[in-house]
Amino acid sequence: MKSFEQLLDKYAQLVIKVGVNVQPGQVLIVNAPLETAELTRLIVAKAYDAGAKYVMVDWDDEAVTRIRYEHAPADSFSYYPQWHSDMMEKFAEEGGAILRIKVPDPELLSGVDAGAVATAVKAAAVANQKYSAYTRNNKISWSLIKAPTRAWAAKVFADLPEEQRITAMWEAIFLMNRVDEKRDPVEAWREHIAELKKSQDRLNAKRYRSLHYRAPGTDLKVGLPEGHLWRAAGGENGQGVYFVANMPTEEVYTMPHRARVNGTVSSTMPLNLNGRLVDGIKLTFTNGKVTAFDAAEGREHLATLLETDEGASYLGEMALVPHDSPISRLNRIFYNTGIDENASCHFALGSAYPVNIEGGTKLSREELLQAGANVSLTHVDFMIGSAELDIDGELPDGTLEPVFRKGNWA
Repeated sequence: MKSFEQLLDKYAQLVIKVGVNVQPGQVLIVNAPLETAELTRLIVAKAYDAGAKYVMVDWDDEAVTRIRYEHAPADSFSYYPQWHSDMMEKFAEEGGAILRIKVPDPELLSGVDAGAVATAVKAAAVANQKYSAYTRNNKISWSLIKAPTRAWAAKVFADLPEEQRITAMWEAIFLMNRVDEKRDPVEAWREHIAELKKSQDRLNAKRYRSLHYRAPGTDLKVGLPEGHLWRAAGGENGQGVYFVANMPTEEVYTMPHRARVNGTVSSTMPLNLNGRLVDGIKLTFTNGKVTAFDAAEGREHLATLLETDEGASYLGEMALVPHDSPISRLNRIFYNTGIDENASCHFALGSAYPVNIEGGTKLSREELLQAGANVSLTHVDFMIGSAELDIDGELPDGTLEPVFRKGNWA
């Protein structure tokens, strides 16, 4: 077996054993781009080896996605098949697990009407609200992983000859997921998770009242709700099975208080927003809500995101990632939030994860809002970290202490 095939086999084993952590008798759905067929077939085999009862592959073709926006009737984008959302809800009810190979082409919907995309994205979010509650509350195992496609590799490694780009992307994915020839990546991930948990526990012990972010273009004070919980790496589903929702992961994250965010923040990386690039984001918050916004590129797409619903103009997540992290050291923008957010401190506009507050998974929508958690149809991360970012933490007695200096833990 050649070296690449060995690494690919290890990667497939890793995402089944650590990512979704498939259990005997479980049903798994794998959502995969057509170009990732080789990895997908390996994943299916590893899932059955782990005892899966049934594995369904939901193939995705981005060309078909674009064809819809170019050829479908203008009044059709508000349609989403109810039968599909019913299927996903039933699947979640029965304790299934879902694995997504999420690698959207950053230029896929370039030139497509922003309103049409926003309408279609919102229609899907509305239809899938009940299913989404299972993932946002960690009731089922779910994981997002990465694999190269030609369009994505062409964007990220545009400086390389075309025939080298896929290989370079695989090398990066293996590296950031701790997959190499010398060790067992499953064991490497257990060690990595333990290290992230140390940062999680340290932050939870602090009980910060707020964090104050300062960097070029950023001066933002973010309040934290009472009973907030910092989390890292993964968590347990409703059956007590541990899974990792995003691979790779380097973040420690919690929820801000939706009404206690004030100041201005500027992004430090482009955002791939549903196949459109948004760059140079600037947001001003007043008592939690975005009251002014701009972007150097893709402002119209940012505008439609903020118009999704009331909660889309409030923050739902804040995450700390040291600038000197393995992905950041690659010194490359991946135009994929699941990777770029693990090279940079970030925030998310939209819904909070109820697991980030004590007893949150048992709270109703109204109770979450009352506790300071944001509720929305959307959840979109944007990166704000850099080597110039300083963060101060306000302790329960009101004193301040350094949390980050020059982009790293103080």
